Amino acid sequence: MYVITHKKFNYYLPKHYVPLLVGAVNKDKIDGYLSDDEGDNISSKNKNYCELTGLYWIWKHSNESIVGLSHYRRYFSGNPLGFFGEITETMVLGKLKPLSVSKLNKFLENCDWVLPTPEKNYFKKRSVRQQFQASHDIKDLETTRRVLGELYPEYLPEFDEVMNGHQLVICNMFYTHKKYMDEYSSWLFSILFEIEKNVDISNYDDYQSRLYGFLSERLFNVWITHHKERFRIKHLSIFNTAKMNRDFIKNKIFK
Repeated sequence: MYVITHKKFNYYLPKHYVPLLVGAVNKDKIDGYLSDDEGDNISSKNKNYCELTGLYWIWKHSNESIVGLSHYRRYFSGNPLGFFGEITETMVLGKLKPLSVSKLNKFLENCDWVLPTPEKNYFKKRSVRQQFQASHDIKDLETTRRVLGELYPEYLPEFDEVMNGHQLVICNMFYTHKKYMDEYSSWLFSILFEIEKNVDISNYDDYQSRLYGFLSERLFNVWITHHKERFRIKHLSIFNTAKMNRDFIKNKIFK
């Protein structure tokens, strides 16, 4: 499990969880961390592509047969959690922690992808398209649809289905067989690189400049929906360690 991070962190990681520093081309290396600027990489695009520079690096460099992408803040959990993975003290006292790789591998015996549980409450009765329009420039989503239609027109029905829907798998997190991740990554980056040629984000602030990370969350749902008859999906809750006091975590969970 590759744990995407942009800085050093002290949160406990189970065996076979490996930190991957993203945007590393502009940073000092961290002992014990992989870096996304080695070999074939798009590390310099990190402020626009977010965790996707890590995904690109995993795609190009990992030799593992099974891989996953997590965040230094967010992890898969076996516990049912609330909106956006917010957790309570009761959950912490219940020893909430990232699922082990052995448990994740066990899930893959009966499914093809482990994904976060789709978020529904976030949209507050708005469609995915309406939520994007309220938070970003809708022209960028329209450009995405146009580019998708040029490169992969067979995915347009699923694009419209997802955009008109009211739920979304978020955070670009997954656990799956590397061959499936490779297939998805080839599809995704061919689209994003073409979109990049057709949009101007030079005047976007730091938040809006993360455009390709935002678009990829939507596109991942399009890809999964298109292959819904092909893939078996296991949905798990995720939890966000940023909602927790790290000293509390250390003392109550991992002592």
